[in-house]
Amino acid sequence: MEVRFFHNDIEQFIAGLEKSTIAKVLRTFDLLETFGYRLGMPHTKKIGNGLFELRIRGAQEVRFLYIFRKEQIVIVLHGFVKKTQKLPMKDLKLAQQRKASLT
Repeated sequence: MEVRFFHNDIEQFIAGLEKSTIAKVLRTFDLLETFGYRLGMPHTKKIGNGLFELRIRGAQEVRFLYIFRKEQIVIVLHGFVKKTQKLPMKDLKLAQQRKASLT
């Protein structure tokens, strides 16, 4: 499965993380490429309406919101550092807007 980024700001976000967190992010993206839909908790969680959350645990709690396209492509819509237990609405809305712009 191929992983693509919706916008280059996601790559910039990853580059700005701590080195140990970057390694975890890249490892988790590798798992997503390998297992796709079959990757489950604790790495990924279904949010609803076709959106999924990629979860990176550690010193920095990082989340990526993504969708599946054409059975072989994952499009990462948004990434953020999670600071609360609930998914921030502004981050969810941004991912939903980006998803809507693809269809």
